[in-house]
Amino acid sequence: MLSSAKYAKSLYTGFGAVWIFITFLLLLFSGCQKKERPAAADNQTPGIRANLVFFYYQDLARARRFYEGTLGFQRVLDYGFATIHKMSRTSYIGLVDEKEGMHDTSEPKTVTLAVVSDEVDGWYDYLKSQGVELRGPVSDATRHPTRGFVAYDPEGYFLEFETFLDDPQNAALREHLKDAKSLYPDNDQETSRPRSLGVKANILWLYYNDLGKAQRFYEDIMGQKLLVDQGFAKVYTSSPTGFIGLVDQAQGLHRFTDEKAVNVSFITPDVDAWYDHLQKKGLTMRELLEDAEEGLVRAFVTYDIAGYFLEFDWFYEHEKNHKILEQLNE
Repeated sequence: MLSSAKYAKSLYTGFGAVWIFITFLLLLFSGCQKKERPAAADNQTPGIRANLVFFYYQDLARARRFYEGTLGFQRVLDYGFATIHKMSRTSYIGLVDEKEGMHDTSEPKTVTLAVVSDEVDGWYDYLKSQGVELRGPVSDATRHPTRGFVAYDPEGYFLEFETFLDDPQNAALREHLKDAKSLYPDNDQETSRPRSLGVKANILWLYYNDLGKAQRFYEDIMGQKLLVDQGFAKVYTSSPTGFIGLVDQAQGLHRFTDEKAVNVSFITPDVDAWYDHLQKKGLTMRELLEDAEEGLVRAFVTYDIAGYFLEFDWFYEHEKNHKILEQLNE
């Protein structure tokens, strides 16, 4: 320390001013470089390819007729006791026989599946003409800039059809979806749904006692990004056209319940990475990581902060999985 101090002092007797100036430039450059470094990869959560929600039924055949024939959602997987149907580009619904699934129909249906569409009024007229039970007429919401209505599926799950109007509150969501193409029925689909009625995206609305705690979970643990803040409800991006909506149960369509007849699923090729990530975060596992359904699926199930089942899935190469893998890899 003493010798270094003597050397530093001697600089002032000769070229000290020049060295100080050079040192200043080097420190300034070093500081700029440090600010431009990207965030560490360790802070990032694994990816999600698509969203998938599982509903549970007493009469699975009737549910299939409704979602395929009336709503026109294309079947992309069939395991017998469960089918999966494509709703939008990266969002799917699974229909499960309660006798073989993780839930039964006696549990409360504390969830609302939203269909985001540019043709909401057309959807209303169509579903009304099909005799689908509706909760009320299509209308503009009073608390937030959306237009829509709520229908019921054959066993009482809430289906919300809505569009997010041009308003600053919806700017981030509309920007996110600006290049998303609506999905319309294929010509070879057997459905009464008009080919003019599209689905742009889907939101799965979930209901919480503590909305702030739910936000922290989906932001800090799940790594999702807030796109819409309605005060009592928040919309988070999950996949390009799949979203998770968090709702204050005191102001939503449902009240909080301990049990819920739904699995909130995320389709991802990074199942193992998600398992490691969530274990490190201290989450309790309901179903350990394994090859399930006779080796067709890699999966595990955990819980969010309100007890919703969170399922992570990837599908192995197999003839039964060919169609869904083809869709996921588009």
